[in-house]
Order: sequence, then structure tokens, then C-alpha cells
Amino acid sequence: MTIAADAPRFHVLAVDDSITDRKLIERLLKTSSYQVTVVDSVSKALQFLGLLEDGTTATPPGQKEVDVNLIITDYCMPEMTGYDLLKKIKESSLLKDIPVVIMSSENVPSRINRCLEEGADEFFLKPVQLSDMKKLRPHILKGKAMDSNESTSTPSSSSKKKSWNEGILPEWTKTRLNLAWSFLSYFSSSTCNY
Repeated sequence: MTIAADAPRFHVLAVDDSITDRKLIERLLKTSSYQVTVVDSVSKALQFLGLLEDGTTATPPGQKEVDVNLIITDYCMPEMTGYDLLKKIKESSLLKDIPVVIMSSENVPSRINRCLEEGADEFFLKPVQLSDMKKLRPHILKGKAMDSNESTSTPSSSSKKKSWNEGILPEWTKTRLNLAWSFLSYFSSSTCNY
């Protein structure tokens, strides 16, 4: 697939402390024709986005706003987690509409559910694959549509936080799955206790 020279490229900010995972994600995103910026920590991501650690914006005078269409971040990193980054983005009035995807090598249901409830658009298990990258386009397009409709939109029920199973399964199935997830979460061991 080729992109015309004048066609806009979607810009993805990728955050991961593992150089191997950063290189893999960067390659997969570039293969999918995305413009990619990679950083190795949440603090560098916040700096790139012009956010201070307290959530306020810190774009220096004369510097144009960063145009990021999607943020993909590892969950388990030193200092601050991908979940911390997600919360700061969703608390920012300027960045809250940017879609955020969390990735992790650990399949911890309570962590996945918590991230999705906080506003993550997807949760990928590592190793990330090309098929995962193809799932990003609708989220990027959603972020673009929100940007263009920002001035005319009104708050709606779609802005409320959603659980991982909301609107997908019959109610009786949700209850049983929630019970199963809770049971598995209780007995699963995790090397990342953030």
C-alpha cells in the first residue's frame, strides 16, 4: 500500500522502556504507514506532549502544539506506568480525546479492565503483531473525527467510561465472566505490581 505524498500521515507516540519492544513497535507502525515518535519513559512522553507531571500543560511560547493521533504505551515501566500516563492524558482538557492503547506482556484481567474503564481504547498483549497495528486505524480515525467535531459536539452518553464487556454480552454472561475474571485476578501472579 502506498500513500500519496500530500496525504496526511497519522502520528503515533509509542512509549516503552524496552528497546527491543520499542524497535518492534516502531517497525510495525512504520510498516502500517504511520509517522512514529518513540520514547522510553512516561516522563519523556509527558514532556513530548507538553504536560507537566501534575497534569498541567507546559508548551513553551512559540512552540506549536504536538499533533499526535494516537498513543500506544507499555503498562509496566519504572517510575510511572502506562496506566499513570493514561490517567494524565484523560485528565488533560487538551489531550483527553487522543486514543490511548495499552500493551503488556502480562495477561492480568483486573489490570486490563482497569485500563479500559479509565478510558483506554484497546489493550494489546505482547508481543504486538502486525494484525494488532491494523486495529489502530479506527481509533486514530475516531480521534481525528473528535478533533474536527470538537467545536460542534455536545456531551453525550458515549463519553462515559466503559467496561471491557459493556454492550457486547448478555447480562447473565457478564456476571459470570466478571466472577471468572475476579477469580483469575485473585490467583494470578504478576511480576509488575504497579
